[in-house]
Amino acid sequence: MSNEMLFFVANLVALLGWIALVVAPLAPRLFDGLAGWLLPGGLSLTYAVLMLVHFADAPGGFGTLAEVQALFTDANVALAGWIHFLAFDLFIGAWIVRDARRQGIAHWMVLPMLPFAFLLGPAGLLAYMGLRLIRSGRIAPNRGAVT
Repeated sequence: MSNEMLFFVANLVALLGWIALVVAPLAPRLFDGLAGWLLPGGLSLTYAVLMLVHFADAPGGFGTLAEVQALFTDANVALAGWIHFLAFDLFIGAWIVRDARRQGIAHWMVLPMLPFAFLLGPAGLLAYMGLRLIRSGRIAPNRGAVT
C-alpha cells in the first residue's frame, strides 16, 4: 500500500472513531470499544510497524530538535508520526467521553471539546480538564477563582 493510500485509510479510520464518540450515548459499550480500543489499537499497530521498518534508515533522531526535524523529513517517518497523532488523539477523545460519563457530565457538554481533541490534541484535553474543574466546584465559572 502506498503512503498516500495509508494516509487516507488512517484518516478515515480516525474519523470513524470520532463519529463513534459523537454518537456514543446511543450504544456506549460498542462505541467505547470501537473508538477507545479497537481503532486506536489498529492505528498504533500501524505506527509501530512503520517505525520498525523505516526508523533505522531515516535521518535524525530524538536527541535534539534539529534531529527531530531531520527525522520528519523522511516521508515514512512523517506518516508514522501522523498516525501516532491520530491514535493518541482518538484514545484521549474516547477517554474524555468515558470519563465524562463516569463523572455524570452530560454528553452535550463534552461535544464541543471533541473537535479540539481531534484537531489540537492537548487543547481538547485541557478544555475538558477545565470543564471538570468547573463542574467540581473548585473553580467558580462566574469569578474564575479557585476555591
